[in-house]
Amino acid sequence: MNKRIVSWYIGVSLLLVCALMTVSGIIACLTPDDPSAIFLFYSALITGLVGIFPLIYVRKGSHKLTFKEGNCIVVISWILACILGMLPFLMYGGEFNLINAMFESVSGFTTTGASILSDVESLPKGLQFWRIATAWVGGVGIVTLFSMIMMKRMDWSMLSKTEISNVARQTVKGEKNGFFFHRTLIVYLFLTLATFLSLMTTGMNWFDSLTNAMSACSTCGFCIRNTSIAFYDNVAVEAILTIAMLAAGMNFGILFLTFYRRSKHNLFRSETIRVFLAFVGIAVAAITLDLIINGGQPLGKAFRDAVFQAASISTTTGFATADTTLWPPLSMSVLIVCSLICGCSGSTSGGIKIDRALLSMKGIRRKISTSLDPGRVKIVKVDGMIRSHEQVNDAMGFIFLYMVVVAAGTAINLAGGLDFTTGFTASISCIGNVGPGFGDVGSMANYANLPVFIKLSSMAEMLIGRLEIYPLLYFLSASR
Repeated sequence: MNKRIVSWYIGVSLLLVCALMTVSGIIACLTPDDPSAIFLFYSALITGLVGIFPLIYVRKGSHKLTFKEGNCIVVISWILACILGMLPFLMYGGEFNLINAMFESVSGFTTTGASILSDVESLPKGLQFWRIATAWVGGVGIVTLFSMIMMKRMDWSMLSKTEISNVARQTVKGEKNGFFFHRTLIVYLFLTLATFLSLMTTGMNWFDSLTNAMSACSTCGFCIRNTSIAFYDNVAVEAILTIAMLAAGMNFGILFLTFYRRSKHNLFRSETIRVFLAFVGIAVAAITLDLIINGGQPLGKAFRDAVFQAASISTTTGFATADTTLWPPLSMSVLIVCSLICGCSGSTSGGIKIDRALLSMKGIRRKISTSLDPGRVKIVKVDGMIRSHEQVNDAMGFIFLYMVVVAAGTAINLAGGLDFTTGFTASISCIGNVGPGFGDVGSMANYANLPVFIKLSSMAEMLIGRLEIYPLLYFLSASR
């Protein structure tokens, strides 16, 4: 492995973090009496120096990246981005000690949306924007975004293969990686802009509109209000954000094809998206009925809360309009299932992904069919494409590893003194990049009071979930 070239690419990726810090600092300068500008500019300077150092002393040349090098670039870039991203929080102080600042940074970049802040509204606007900016760039991928803008196609394609899972690229038949990644960025930008403009029409101010749009489209769930979206108590706002979250939970390649040209691979014909929407619809129906029968809520409120929370948790956004820890057990159970399976591959959602769940279920059905009738040839098709045995096994293997991490995280949380509900749902929420769980980490609570080593293990789960397990395993194996 060419370590000099790896360091060059890592440096280039960190320059994006520097640029976002600078933008946040400019916003702080434009806000009267905002003390965060100096912290953001100092942090940008430090990050810029770390990023530009390898560019000065290493010449990139025409070296073609290998998979091993690409994987190391992605993993190290994410880790360094999280470390450097905490600097503005740490310099500001307040609720941010070293661990809390790191936790907020990791949660943002991985689009988890779990927070240690008890008073978000007290933060200066510069830091509020930086907090949301980490989530927005993390949604599409730190390395993917910058490499598509600055690097040759051959190089960013290799890097993106590591940062975006293979199952996402298998969704659209015949699409080259280059087209897939560029279309992902186009859809991401358009969706963010459309959500921002739509929120502005509700009377929301530009800063709230922008930050909520960025948070919804990255499916992070960070909000600049202490009570999240419940603060606005506006049906129009909730409707716009619900649509934005559901769109962000769908495969961006398919969304692009839906509006770009006629294709059988579009929003209205995609089996995966139909299953995803049906999954959310069933969750909404179950929660609505449960809130009416066992929660004593009127139909209108039950349906409104159920739609928003099911969309929020199913897409791993984590926005809240109600305290779900007060809901009946059935509703909480449905949301836990939603936070496990989540959205589609090729989206900004975390979790197992509906694609893998669907592929695994069809693989199980094929196994049963061939066992009952050994002479029968049974193929597995998803979205009209035949899936190989290897692809089915990969999906099942990922789900197995995913649940192993959930179990390990739960064990660590319980060993730290958390009750089962809090420990179990916190583990699911962190690896799934969901944010809120139940118990002490519910939708209207935060992670501030967790022990330090649980915060550290939670950060590890966030990174494992965002990189979808295998890149970190490859990295650990390569470093031995």
